[in-house]
Amino acid sequence: MIYLDNSATTKPCPEAVAAMNKALTEDWANPSALYGFGIDAAHALRTARHQMAAAMGAEPDRVFFTSGGTEADNWAIFGTVKRLGKRGKHIITTAIEHHAILNCCKELEAQGYEVTYLQPDGLGQISLDSLKAALRKDTILVSVMMVNNEVGSVMPISQMARLTHRVCPNAIFHTDAVQGFLKVPFAAKSLGADLISVSSHKIHGPKGVGALYISPRLKSFPPLIYGGGQEGGYRSGTEGTPAIFGFAAASAAACATMKEDTIREKALIASTVQALSALEGVTINGVHEAPHVLSIAIPGVPVQNTINILQDHGICVSAGSACAKGHRSHVLTAMKLSPETIDSAFRVSICPTTTEEDLHTLVQVIREEILPRAR
Repeated sequence: MIYLDNSATTKPCPEAVAAMNKALTEDWANPSALYGFGIDAAHALRTARHQMAAAMGAEPDRVFFTSGGTEADNWAIFGTVKRLGKRGKHIITTAIEHHAILNCCKELEAQGYEVTYLQPDGLGQISLDSLKAALRKDTILVSVMMVNNEVGSVMPISQMARLTHRVCPNAIFHTDAVQGFLKVPFAAKSLGADLISVSSHKIHGPKGVGALYISPRLKSFPPLIYGGGQEGGYRSGTEGTPAIFGFAAASAAACATMKEDTIREKALIASTVQALSALEGVTINGVHEAPHVLSIAIPGVPVQNTINILQDHGICVSAGSACAKGHRSHVLTAMKLSPETIDSAFRVSICPTTTEEDLHTLVQVIREEILPRAR
């Protein structure tokens, strides 16, 4: 199998699997217990939090584990509204966010909040000027994704956060960094974002765990779950230590090789773009600035046909975001691409174990099996 859908999920790395196995078979005590076995588990949990913080460039006491990126996004959006909702009713996000953000904003609109959706250009980029024009005195939240999960555009998060805080000092800036974490370099301490969401299963960790970074600038933030006071009182409930330990181990492993992995993945994407651009009838969508994401369209061939043909050759790709199955891409629609392009578009997303031969096979199947079917 040639797996090219790493933006949907990734294969757990050996380090993550080993850490999870150890947690399930040896370090399985409740970290809140006061006897030695529990204290050892609490120490392992602290170690995992420090590993996560190191990978994020964050203060360890500002990293809080969640059930995934979607939960972290929900907490960021609804927590901000709970904290600042009396100061204003205006929220800014983009039209190309993940549905974990868009559906939260839709719910808030039903509650009387006004949401401005920044529109991308034809490459999937969001400009600083569009954000500047949208900021208002009653803006309480700006949420902009770090890397678009369909076309790989990278947003100027640091500049956007500084602009937001300069124009609206009381507003909170959040970034969904699920597709950016350990793909594009950033340090939470210096990025300028107040809230940063990340996810484990996008970086070769297990599913069902993520994290929210809460900046020291927010001295208090509304808790997500009330109960026994775990996660600093922000998210109560016995910690899912096997998943957390796997996430931390995957973060440490990916952080150690991020620089060379990024260089290699960028080269693979660039060579694939070059090969595909030489084929008449193939369209490359967006700017693909991130090292791991590429959107391709073959107008005249419905995307499901393309996926089926590739699958017959053992190649796994995605029709855009895995979380928007069955719907026309809102990202490509916002970019104002033609219906023929949108309906034939598919996403290729790679990882450090993707080979040049894998992508050569992809190009070969497109050339020999898919292009001849274009109407």
